[in-house]
Amino acid sequence: MTDITLHTKSKSTVTCVSNTFIDEYMADANGEFVKIYLYLLRCINAAENFSISKMADKFDHTEKDIKRALKYWEKKHLLQLEYNSGEQLTGICLCEPVSAVTQDSEHAEKPTEASSVDIRPSYTKDQILSFQNDEASSDLLFIIERYIGHPLSIKDYETILYWSDELKFSTDLIEYLVESCVDNGHKSIRYMDKIALSWSASSIRTAEDARRSSSAYKQTHYGVMKAFGISGRKLAEYELELVDKWTSQFGFTLDIISEACKRTLQATNQPSFQYADTILENWHKCNIHHLEDIAILDTAYKKSKASSSRNVTVNKTAANRFNNFSQRTYNFEQLEKQLLNN
Repeated sequence: MTDITLHTKSKSTVTCVSNTFIDEYMADANGEFVKIYLYLLRCINAAENFSISKMADKFDHTEKDIKRALKYWEKKHLLQLEYNSGEQLTGICLCEPVSAVTQDSEHAEKPTEASSVDIRPSYTKDQILSFQNDEASSDLLFIIERYIGHPLSIKDYETILYWSDELKFSTDLIEYLVESCVDNGHKSIRYMDKIALSWSASSIRTAEDARRSSSAYKQTHYGVMKAFGISGRKLAEYELELVDKWTSQFGFTLDIISEACKRTLQATNQPSFQYADTILENWHKCNIHHLEDIAILDTAYKKSKASSSRNVTVNKTAANRFNNFSQRTYNFEQLEKQLLNN
């Protein structure tokens, strides 16, 4: 693998970590991804060649693990991956971490996946002020500030007003939204906004609807943690994304996901979400819907493997040229006497 040019848009000549990265990016990221990002910052001023394989050796990871981390940070707009005409990674450009408010402003007119279904109104100062002065809203905003531990920004007010005005969320539902997110370690209004959009798409309109949905959501995550034997920590963001993919995109129930987790442990002796994802993607392509379908698929695979093994044995026997000769018999006692007499 070729060496990769590592460069930055920043003029800094020392290794430093942006407060924006710490405040808005680090908490939601997988710990290994954070270590890789910090090492990239350190390598910027190092006078040595850089490559994926060297980084993999440094952290005792596979090259695939390193690439997955780089893709994650590229998705977060903290770096840009550069490729040559042969699709080989040739450069990594580190970008300045941008706060959620600034980033939203910079990308406001750019078409995104969310913007096609999330065209937001522009609220005036008078509308925001009216929302703030409303008695019920005022109490709600006070509670939210207590939950997140700091005053709300104008952008935060606009987001919460959007939940109330456009998504038609009640004050009880908004309070439960904030409470549940904070309980799960997420105090970012931007993160809460993603959950709000998800609830709206699922036709959740009351706090009771949200509690039922949240209960099913947590049961699935706890089920995966139990199947993998994970305890003492919460699932990382990329792990949660994979579980959501298995349930939402693939439509798998917990029993099928647990079976994939079990087979992953049998094959790797560790809770590898990537390995389980490969199994579940294959089952999805095979239109698996029930555990019985998996049993049928296993049986077909075993028959195919046995048939293939028999064919290989027959071919090896047929290809052995020594089997074309008739076998001779020898009197070993007589041969021994002849040798001694000579």
